[in-house]
Amino acid sequence: MEHAKPPLTLYLAAPRGFCAGVDRAIKIVEMALQKWGAPVYVRHEIVHNKFVVDGLREKGAVFVEELDECPDDRPVIFSAHGVPKSVPAEAQRRNMIHVDATCPLVTKVHVEAARHHEEGLQLVMIGHAGHPEVLGTMGQLPEGEVILVETVEDVAAITPRDPDRLAFITQTTLSVDDTAAIVEALQARFPRIIGPAKEDICYATTNRQAAVKAVAPKIDALLVIGAPNSSNSKRLVEVGRAAGCGYSQLVMRADQIDWRAIDGVRSVAVTAGASAPEVLVNEVIDAFRARYDVAVEVVETAQENVEFKVPRVLRMPA
Repeated sequence: MEHAKPPLTLYLAAPRGFCAGVDRAIKIVEMALQKWGAPVYVRHEIVHNKFVVDGLREKGAVFVEELDECPDDRPVIFSAHGVPKSVPAEAQRRNMIHVDATCPLVTKVHVEAARHHEEGLQLVMIGHAGHPEVLGTMGQLPEGEVILVETVEDVAAITPRDPDRLAFITQTTLSVDDTAAIVEALQARFPRIIGPAKEDICYATTNRQAAVKAVAPKIDALLVIGAPNSSNSKRLVEVGRAAGCGYSQLVMRADQIDWRAIDGVRSVAVTAGASAPEVLVNEVIDAFRARYDVAVEVVETAQENVEFKVPRVLRMPA
């Protein structure tokens, strides 16, 4: 006789998953393949998700880390995270067809950085060292013009050229709360520092974190679907923990769920980072349904209807 499955409430955080910048970047690769045929080269993972990257690879995209791995006679696409100025300059020098899939909200930060630099200000960037978005943003300006800080403690250690001639920018995928604390420390130490007119952390990062905070009091465990190199996904795990969720974990797919760790729970929330497709959320729901008598509830804190156009070169006939 089959045992009755234990009951479980599965809360789906909303918004979750793909943002407009990720949608656009994936569309750019697909349209480039349609327009120019395979192979199309992509510098760095177009978005940080193995499932998405593998799917595009099967269609004919070739992922590389540096431009010198690309032949001159095939199109190259720059990832959604943005690239240093030197990369498109080199592509132009080599007469390569190149398409920039940088998220428009990252480009906004690049434009801000350039404007502040033109006004003679030195930049402080709040972000994670080594992240492609940080490398791309810092690479918009000459060396030494951008000082990177990762923590409140870093703020005390920096020695800017002129403490009265500073502006700050941030990576778009940071923890809203952690960043606010760093901004506070910067403003306390450098009262004349100039901030962005509209904050740099993107709407998708902010909305996904708010949804996790809203659902955290209801749950025993939180699963964030995303990649280990996805900054916004890792921040969701941290936000869950900070909001009091005892078990908050990142999984790439349903087969990574540690069932023993959540044995006996009665309520679980599922969210997904901005580069994780909804098909992976459904896969996780199905995995829970196989083990539990699942009741699904959606916790929605915002609605998103942002859309970004693809570059004109892809909308023109070949």
